[in-house]
Amino acid sequence: MEKRFQLQFKNQIPGQLLREAISNWGISKRALTAIKFDGGALYVNGEEQNVRHPLAVDDEVTIIFPLEQVSDGLVPQQGVLDIVYEDDALLVINKPAFMSSIPSREHPDGSVANIVCGYFQQQQLASTVHIVTRLDRDTSGLMVIAKHRHIHHLMSEQQKKGLVHREYEAVVEGIVAEDKQSIIVPIGRKDTSIIEREVREDGQYAHTDVMVLARNAKTTQIRLKLHTGRTHQIRVHMSSIGHPLVGDELYGGSHTQLNRQALHCCYVSFMHPLSKQFIQYKCELPKDFIEILN
Repeated sequence: MEKRFQLQFKNQIPGQLLREAISNWGISKRALTAIKFDGGALYVNGEEQNVRHPLAVDDEVTIIFPLEQVSDGLVPQQGVLDIVYEDDALLVINKPAFMSSIPSREHPDGSVANIVCGYFQQQQLASTVHIVTRLDRDTSGLMVIAKHRHIHHLMSEQQKKGLVHREYEAVVEGIVAEDKQSIIVPIGRKDTSIIEREVREDGQYAHTDVMVLARNAKTTQIRLKLHTGRTHQIRVHMSSIGHPLVGDELYGGSHTQLNRQALHCCYVSFMHPLSKQFIQYKCELPKDFIEILN
């Protein structure tokens, strides 16, 4: 039997309506409509109620969400996931390089979304895949995935407020002179490409902090903190100051040391959308990254 996502909590405000209590948990009007009309349910102390039901202190509320359908075109597949953290709401994985976040025309199989969808099926979880933090195919490291549409909504609200933090390590061409700097220039799609981005005045605001970790004769190891999440942001920003990522041929890097961009998401932190606890995770650099550093 498929497991439906549900929330349970005890009411602590005397006299408020069930509708108000639900709103305090960040459930949107759209989600509430789906609960009422698409197979969900609202229970108070084990009895089904409507949103106008008045609550007493310590009333136990259970919100059962409708079944989710797997997204069109997403084929569940079996595969290996390096799971860093998991609970009923979230999944954090360490993605290897050369694995797409979602299927594409060039790489229709074996994506994170395909494998996670298959994993959800094994768990009999009635949900599709909701990726909170996406990575480029050749970028390795931490990815956050929501197990339900409502959790994805709550995490998206955190992202809008700048409360989901990601940090990366990279190796770039040349010697970066400044130990610390902030790159704040807008990024937009290049007119001649559907893939490539560039710094341009009519682009979207983008902010990257850069800190040097080590230098050698030809390259620099850096730590980067994203304040925004634009497509190819790190790659474009570093290329714009004359230091493209090692292996990133699209933005001026060389493939002689590494056959992918030397970029790894090594840290992520956020507030858990349900427990409100601060969550942070780190992961080690992959072997190919360490080899070019050595």
